[in-house]
Amino acid sequence: MGFIKYLLLALSLQQAVSAATIPLDRTGWTATADSNQAGDEPGRAIDGNPNTIWHSDYDPLHPLPNSITIDMKNNYLVGAVSYQPRQDGNGNGRIGQHRVYLSLDGTNWGAPVAVGQYINDAKTKKTTFVSKPARYVRITALTEAQSAANQFTSIAEVNIFADVKFLSRTGWAVTADSTETTTGDSPAKAIDGQGNTIWHTKFTGTPAGLPHWFRIDHGSQVPVIGLSYLPRADSANGRIGRYTIQSSNDGNTWTQVASGTWADNGQEKFATFSATARYFRLNALSEAGNRGPWTSAAEINLIDRTPPTYTSPTPSKGQWMNTVDFPIIPVAAVMLPTGKVLIFSSYKVDDYLGTTGQTETVIWDPATQASTPRLVINTQHDMFCPGISLDFNGRAIITGGNTSPKTSIYNPATNVWSGGANMQIPRGYQSTTMVSDGRMFNIGGSWSGGTGGKNGEIYSPANNIWTRVTNALVSPMLTNDQDGVYRADNHAWLFAWKNRYVFQAGPSRAMNWYNSNGAGSTVGAGNRGSDGDAMNGNAVMYDALAGKILTVGGAPSYQNSVARKNAFVITLGAVNTNPGVAQTGSMAFARGFANSVILPDGTVFTAGGQVTVQPFTDTTASLIPELWNPATGVWTQMNPMAIPRTYHSVGLLLPDATVMVGGGGLCGGCATNHWDAEIFVPPYLLNTDGSRRARPVINTVGNQVRIGATLTITTNAAVARFSLVRFGSVTHTVNTDQRRIPLPMTGSGTSYTVTIPNDAGIALPGYWFLFAINSAGTPSIAKVVKVTL
Repeated sequence: MGFIKYLLLALSLQQAVSAATIPLDRTGWTATADSNQAGDEPGRAIDGNPNTIWHSDYDPLHPLPNSITIDMKNNYLVGAVSYQPRQDGNGNGRIGQHRVYLSLDGTNWGAPVAVGQYINDAKTKKTTFVSKPARYVRITALTEAQSAANQFTSIAEVNIFADVKFLSRTGWAVTADSTETTTGDSPAKAIDGQGNTIWHTKFTGTPAGLPHWFRIDHGSQVPVIGLSYLPRADSANGRIGRYTIQSSNDGNTWTQVASGTWADNGQEKFATFSATARYFRLNALSEAGNRGPWTSAAEINLIDRTPPTYTSPTPSKGQWMNTVDFPIIPVAAVMLPTGKVLIFSSYKVDDYLGTTGQTETVIWDPATQASTPRLVINTQHDMFCPGISLDFNGRAIITGGNTSPKTSIYNPATNVWSGGANMQIPRGYQSTTMVSDGRMFNIGGSWSGGTGGKNGEIYSPANNIWTRVTNALVSPMLTNDQDGVYRADNHAWLFAWKNRYVFQAGPSRAMNWYNSNGAGSTVGAGNRGSDGDAMNGNAVMYDALAGKILTVGGAPSYQNSVARKNAFVITLGAVNTNPGVAQTGSMAFARGFANSVILPDGTVFTAGGQVTVQPFTDTTASLIPELWNPATGVWTQMNPMAIPRTYHSVGLLLPDATVMVGGGGLCGGCATNHWDAEIFVPPYLLNTDGSRRARPVINTVGNQVRIGATLTITTNAAVARFSLVRFGSVTHTVNTDQRRIPLPMTGSGTSYTVTIPNDAGIALPGYWFLFAINSAGTPSIAKVVKVTL
């Protein structure tokens, strides 16, 4: 099959690097379709020639949807498919909305493993999902990407990716022709399971010249079907370009088994071959970018010929339902009162390096899985790296970012974007929160609009006016970031509280109270226990009635910094007093750039992140999410997801009590652009056999209630409790909108009354999900309730 170059889903330092997903050899495969144009048969999509295509019948009697089914002849543990549109410059037949199915017998298909919409261009699309055993793969095109009127489907090439496992490196002896001794970058660093350590050839004094070699002694003969090479994450220097791979049984006589040229990027590279030997040697013939006569490697593995075994996910650890492909990279996500989700990236769908005064957006409907793209130009605002808050009427107020002074407002009731007043202080990477009187407090944000002095200001949606809060000082909340104030005032953890006060829980170790009234004030609230600065960590108000906030993870500095496993519970009381702080159980995995989502039962789901925080990398990423139980303080590991979620990822609670976790990247042509999301089904929705539990149903409830008032609810069966969860809005690990209120209730049978807290600092007005939860802990599908002053 020759050499192959594709992305490894990098695992965290605490998780053994033991598996990868690589493209399969398509020799002997067959393909069928529901229709085809004469000469453009479905087999053309797996023939290895991008200049030939499968094309559905031009005849209008065979309109969309169209499907192609591929028989791989054997069972594999399938984890991804890639689709290459036709390459002749003609856009007819490019796939838009789609579904991907797997089957063992070609008859029983089950639910799709992926859904969504591809962007309208000629680039290859890759859809990754949780791996499952399959012999057959079906891609169904529901729409054509370039025109809803067109009824065609075409494909140049389809590749299917299956899981393989790496050989254990225990007992290996590795050597190289050259090593940089001053930094200790020995060959052993390339097999230590740590993506932030490297082997590097000599670069001080007189560097050793190319070619270079790296030799593995497995200790005994072993059947191998390939080698993987992970370049260093912190620099491009030493990336291997042209290479050969040799095998040997005695370490003296060598046979070449693979050769090729690897691309000059940071993604994991694969060379596939078949050999049984004791010794293997990777020869670097050139440096990929011609930067110098050196070679480096973060990790090198051999691929085991024995395929991995499949173990069904344990229902008590949740279930990843399907992947959703988007036509943009979801860097920000906002839950809307319509039940849909606003998603946006930047001025481009896949890059942020530019300020053209526009933003690529999508409205995604979780119920239908349809995405509606829209380029927002009328507000002249590139909304990448903003502050986001939902006002009391459910409008998304988006501030600063690439266009640092701007305010944009999206009204989901009218589907209209409008411009708001400019901020007094230009900002990017700031945080905002609505306070108890309906205004929006804003602080920090030196990523854009100048550095330092980003003190507080407040916005009145009713009057469309920004006003400085003179004594709301940013200086007490700065972290001790190695890059200075440019990073030190980013992503504040803000929580609206009583009497128009805002509590700042982090990411600085120091905590503060901000008074948003008039000229305001800043009052220190002590330190967050024994925790340190925790930039790019998470903080969530999981019980607003009791003033409880969970903080988790984060790192001392924004980048090139090692994250922590720490978690703390903060208990708010009276304003301007130090809250209670208690350390709770630590996560199994250290995380920065993760996302934490409050669930209806008060547990907190944390997914993604990486051990060593480094923007635009997936190295040291954690694929295993964790669920925190406030009753025990214990974190439980959930089933792993398929796709790393690190810098620029999002997490959001959906109306059906599942969680969307998506995004990451937005770096142009980089290897860490993730155009998708995965949907997590928490354990509270699953029976022991993996089937869905019967859920309580809220039959009737008022759609609006004042703070302090009661709400009458009828259900289809007895329930044990109710909770409100405020709609979330998330970008760059920050979600100041989400909070949960366990509701005091009376009643029994199918009729209940709940009481809304009589304080707007707790029951922050706006739109909330109302969940009924039965005695088994299973939540209903949410009803939307608006809480008003």
